[in-house]
Amino acid sequence: MRAVGDDSAAQQIASGYATEGAALELGAVIVDGVVDPSARVRIPFATLNRHGLVAGATGTGKTKTLQGLAEQLSNAGVPVLLADVKGDLSGLSRPGEPGPKIDARARDTGDDWTPTAFPVEFLSLGGSSSAVPIRATITQFGPILLSKVLDLNDTQESTLGLIFHWADQKQLPLLDTKDLRAVIQHLTSDEGKADLKGIGGVSSATAGVILRALVNLEAQGGEDFFGEPEFEPADLLRVGPDGKGIVTLLELADQAANPRLFSTFLMWLLAELYEDLPEAGDLDKPKLVFFFDEAHLLFTDASKAFLERIEQTVKLIRSKGVGVFFCTQLPTDVPNAVLSQLGARIQHALRAFTPEDQTALRKTVRTYPKTEHYDMESALTSLGTGEAIVTVLSERGAPTPVAWSRMRAPRSLMAAIGEDAVTVAAKGSPLFGKYGTTVDRESAYERLTARIAEAAPPPADLPPPPPREEREEPGFVEKAFASPVVRSFLRSAASALGREITRGMFGTRRRR
Repeated sequence: MRAVGDDSAAQQIASGYATEGAALELGAVIVDGVVDPSARVRIPFATLNRHGLVAGATGTGKTKTLQGLAEQLSNAGVPVLLADVKGDLSGLSRPGEPGPKIDARARDTGDDWTPTAFPVEFLSLGGSSSAVPIRATITQFGPILLSKVLDLNDTQESTLGLIFHWADQKQLPLLDTKDLRAVIQHLTSDEGKADLKGIGGVSSATAGVILRALVNLEAQGGEDFFGEPEFEPADLLRVGPDGKGIVTLLELADQAANPRLFSTFLMWLLAELYEDLPEAGDLDKPKLVFFFDEAHLLFTDASKAFLERIEQTVKLIRSKGVGVFFCTQLPTDVPNAVLSQLGARIQHALRAFTPEDQTALRKTVRTYPKTEHYDMESALTSLGTGEAIVTVLSERGAPTPVAWSRMRAPRSLMAAIGEDAVTVAAKGSPLFGKYGTTVDRESAYERLTARIAEAAPPPADLPPPPPREEREEPGFVEKAFASPVVRSFLRSAASALGREITRGMFGTRRRR
């Protein structure tokens, strides 16, 4: 593909991308097969909190686009979270390797390419990875997000919400999966029938379905993920001593584990950031940019309540200074209510081999502004690797002209660095000491187990034990049952326990 110095159509398109403030460089405009390196395509930093979409079929260059975006954000001092589902973004931590293809891409896009490494934190869900393991507690995760992970229907989701409500009232901490399993087993036991009836609207059959789904989740790695120490989303908002934003790569530790858990955990992080961050208004650049890779996992089979909360969170979190980019194969993977809020669109090539693909293609074309320079259906199926159809919001908030763009090459290594290198980097991270060791403190499982042990009758052939004398140092069970919290639980008087747990938009527990 040859380059030209001045092309009126390319320059006309590029004029719509001119900015007064700082901007993130995407690439250069292509018209009629010719790329003009002086016709720049860019996104203003000030509009990144209006969110975006990066889409395209497998092998079209989406991952390299994400890598390039993360690099420029980091250089500008903006922290980034990237979901590294396939584990091939670790090269961000190493400088790239020059070569003929890189040189040609740099010439075509007018890029003064220099190999550069960036500060990277390697995190993973659960503890079976070489990266820093991070976790969330069941109670903090909340019933709505957990219902998505468990693939519950609307009725079952409502039931799980009532179970959480009961545990919240009784001040039974749900920290890991065995805690929730203990609560459900209690409510479905003979001893817990009265409690189950007192919740209202909960059938033992539905509770049993939830219990079986929970057991399946444990078998898929959920047992290793849920627990303490719980990850603090504020750790995503760090800047290195050199002023570069920290790039956090989050991987799924066990590729055979539940991918639905991975995508839902990202939504939990976003919901926690929304609850924790103060209002920021319009900023010159965002506080954090959040990339949702494999976004279709988040929306597939989602309940109406879940979708409504995603829509609301995406709409409101921009005022907190957070930008969100959804990454998926087809724009139709994202619900219209969410898609309409995404100001930047970077669309790599689509495939139209089946009738369903062709329908998706036509729907995608209708979402772009009209253009006299391209036949959009033809363009979207003709894009080369590393090329994309782009439209973003200008600094004044208007959509820019559609631009067939040749994307810039990343400056970091476009390959994985290997598990051993990730292990070394993770163990040298300050987060390893904070999250590297699992903590298992007293919670619902221990309290319910103690209750059952205390309530068990003595053997029939033995006389009842004499009253225990008061000791200077009471044992564990005595301490537990001397606690006003546990006594109140046994009396089923939730009001004596103080305020009930306050929950946010997604049912996640509000931090106090």
